[in-house]
Amino acid sequence: MILITGGLGMIGAHTARALVDLGRGVVVTSHRRAEVPSFLAGKVAVESLDVTDRDAFLALGDRHDIRDIVHLAGSIPDEDPVRFFRTDTAGLFNALDAARTWGVRRFAVASSLGAYIGRTEIPWHEELALPTAELPHLIIAFKKAVEPLTTHSLQGSGVQPVVLRIGTIWGPLVDPESPFFYIPPYISAVLRGEKPQPLYADDGGDCCYAPDAGRAIALLMTTRTLRQDTYNLSSGRPFTNREFAEALQKITPGLQLDLLPGRQDGPGDNPYLDITRLTHDTGFTPDFDVADYVAWRADNPR
Repeated sequence: MILITGGLGMIGAHTARALVDLGRGVVVTSHRRAEVPSFLAGKVAVESLDVTDRDAFLALGDRHDIRDIVHLAGSIPDEDPVRFFRTDTAGLFNALDAARTWGVRRFAVASSLGAYIGRTEIPWHEELALPTAELPHLIIAFKKAVEPLTTHSLQGSGVQPVVLRIGTIWGPLVDPESPFFYIPPYISAVLRGEKPQPLYADDGGDCCYAPDAGRAIALLMTTRTLRQDTYNLSSGRPFTNREFAEALQKITPGLQLDLLPGRQDGPGDNPYLDITRLTHDTGFTPDFDVADYVAWRADNPR
């Protein structure tokens, strides 16, 4: 079986769904979230787990024959950054300890496109050296640190690390009022019949639809041979606000959305992740679809 920590979150749930579609057995863990998405009901084993509890984590191996791990569990920072780093580092180390103890084949861990902040080359690709730069959020800082912690912890173990430099993910199960990406709240306003604040037409950048992200991770876990340990994970192209608006207008008769001309900060390029390596090694190609999300939201709150 393949274990997904944080498997009831947005990315974890779609990864589980993609693995099930590929015929793999999946066990997902969740600490605070109990509701199983409709598309996973009855299809995966669900374990309640605080990943910071080492004994409880290792006990999963007594109940399930776990051959691979996708570690996506994480917490949200509060006013105490040390507490956040302590919590998420403990979870990571317990997951790594389990990977080594169980002798799994692959261990995938979530990093972030934020690791590239400070590089001016566009698109961002895996061969770029990661710069020392001021990072805008504790989560990005932790995910950047996760990379060497994971690869060094697994050296000599026989477990292949798979570092997932994940782009901007949105879609079914995303927080509809997400503070991290403005498109979900924008679409939510449209679905409520409100007129959202106008966006600059040419602003945008990296984004990836959640089912696509889950499928990419599933392919990285099931492809027979991976030639690399680090993969960008996104759509592989920049999207603009104009494209989002046009897609919404196409599926919503009579909808008129105002866009401001150009980019808010003047001429330039929007950064995005190059996924050539991912596509070459797994055959992944994205299938972005705003209409799918609007249809999902007709019956689901998020």
